Amino acid sequence: MAPPRRRWLTRNLVILTLVSLTQDAASELLYPLLPLLVTGVLAAPPVVLGVIEGVAEATAGVTKYIAGRWSDRRGRKPFVAVGYGLAAVGKVLVAAAGAWPVVLAGRAVDRFGKGVRSAPRDALIASSVPRESLGKAFGFHRMGDTIGAVIGPLLGLVALSAMNGDVRAALWWAVIPAVLSVVLVLLVREHRPAPAPPPPPREHLINPSPLPRPFWRVAAVLVVIALVNFPDALLLLRVMDLGYSTTEVVLAYVVFNVVYTLGAFPAGALADRWPRPVVYAVGLSAFAVGYLGLGLVEAGPMVYVLIAVYGLFPAFTDGVGKAWISTLVPDQHRGRAQGVFQMMGSGAILLAGLWAGLLWQAGPGAGTIPLVVSGAVAAIAAVAMVAGRRWLGR
Repeated sequence: MAPPRRRWLTRNLVILTLVSLTQDAASELLYPLLPLLVTGVLAAPPVVLGVIEGVAEATAGVTKYIAGRWSDRRGRKPFVAVGYGLAAVGKVLVAAAGAWPVVLAGRAVDRFGKGVRSAPRDALIASSVPRESLGKAFGFHRMGDTIGAVIGPLLGLVALSAMNGDVRAALWWAVIPAVLSVVLVLLVREHRPAPAPPPPPREHLINPSPLPRPFWRVAAVLVVIALVNFPDALLLLRVMDLGYSTTEVVLAYVVFNVVYTLGAFPAGALADRWPRPVVYAVGLSAFAVGYLGLGLVEAGPMVYVLIAVYGLFPAFTDGVGKAWISTLVPDQHRGRAQGVFQMMGSGAILLAGLWAGLLWQAGPGAGTIPLVVSGAVAAIAAVAMVAGRRWLGR
């Protein structure tokens, strides 16, 4: 008699999804207001926005590797709790900022917290569900996370209205859901994986990393693609440049997150059945259409259509990528694997934010250049990923 199949919708998955939902509501209340704060209230140039977000992602990236590796040995829940706590502190700093370096510090603390929590949290999710359901599990988590990203901007609009358009005052509203996410972490239960046996001496000298070659192959490809995926704050800046009001920019971000929310779980379920390079290529195709369109369009309702199409990119790549990475390594090394992968991805986004931000301020209309370049590269990458799916594996 075959053993009963484990349920994929576990207690830990539900709680960690609620934790991410509340934290993302806080983050995404703040995020669409960030360009208004930095380039409007604080009068900094666009390149500063790119640097702030790039440095924030790089800070998260380095921390992800360290936290992921340590959490495999010392337990994952404490890292998750500390990470969400630091994120709340970072939001307080941004809300209190009187100059852009304070915003940079606040975003760095916020993303440092993200780095501390992300890889251990994803490893906790992966260890809580059956291997054959990792796509659905990460898709469900991303769906819940992104529901928070829909609530956040809408809450931001309410805050702006209640605060008579005062961006600084509206940012303080983000602290409440950020603190709630820390409280919810206390409900998580952790069952530590068995420690990995030490490798034979000769094998350790030949291959000092416990992560297998398929992991490095897939991680390298996904990170190279991330070099053209600059921070979404610059994408919102493009919508602002097209003449849209603050409310319209925030609504565009809501449209993006609604599509992301609706697409994340179906994409994860597909990734459990289809080759993951094919599912990932669907997301890259949406990236190409969204970026190329936003780089070439002048204005009008088509902007919202293109933002919606772009929402399919993270839906078909974020959770799918994490599930893909989790299937390539044993449970006792999943924290390290997620940390390495996410660290390299954050470094790539730092570089993308720098080159895109510099091009953005080259002159009038220069904001279209990084969009067109990134969109074209994404289109090529989508074709290459489908063509090389056997090399990349399932």
